[in-house]
Amino acid sequence: MERAAVIVAIDGPSGTGKSSTSKAVAAQLGLSYLDTGAQYRAITWWMVTNGIDVGDPAAIAAAAGKPDIVSGTDPAHPTITVDGTDVAGPIRTQEVTSKVSAVSAVPEVRTRITELQRSIAAAAERGIVVEGRDIGTTVLPDADLKIFLTASPEARAARRSGELKGADVHSTREALLKRDAADSSRKVAPLAKADDAVEVDTTELTLTQVIECVVTLVEEKRAGK
Repeated sequence: MERAAVIVAIDGPSGTGKSSTSKAVAAQLGLSYLDTGAQYRAITWWMVTNGIDVGDPAAIAAAAGKPDIVSGTDPAHPTITVDGTDVAGPIRTQEVTSKVSAVSAVPEVRTRITELQRSIAAAAERGIVVEGRDIGTTVLPDADLKIFLTASPEARAARRSGELKGADVHSTREALLKRDAADSSRKVAPLAKADDAVEVDTTELTLTQVIECVVTLVEEKRAGK
């Protein structure tokens, strides 16, 4: 029997397990996968590489339409290129991380990337898991299922510093909270939980438990379609 296509929006701040969970759920259920944060990192990387002053919103806005960003949606091997260059590695540098909130806050950037995200979701024939910070509220408000992952700042910092080998947990926690504040307070499409989202607190859960929880939610939604 052909299974109903389902669009799943997974939002939440850094360090809650969004990417690991989203990729695993998509792979397990045969869905496409999109890391929207990587797209904002990609456009930030392009701005930095091309000498755009990321402290100047007008300069960012003027250049927002220039880079050609292409996201591969295979959860087993998600890819991202800018103007044909593989940027999966370069977009994870500390320089890009420290500037992505400023670039992401510019309305022209959000409009450009949001349109890209919507077109990718619309083209996913079997359905898609889209992860980010404003998917359920702004990008895909009509998603079949919205999930908002949370975790304590301490748990998030411990996970993130584990990913960034040798990073200091305290400074990582401060950086996460600073990013939260920037993302939650921006005027356009802030980080927020959609009213109809299911909140999952991952603080005390293993990654396997979070994945199982989300898979169950998706299966229930699919069964009801």
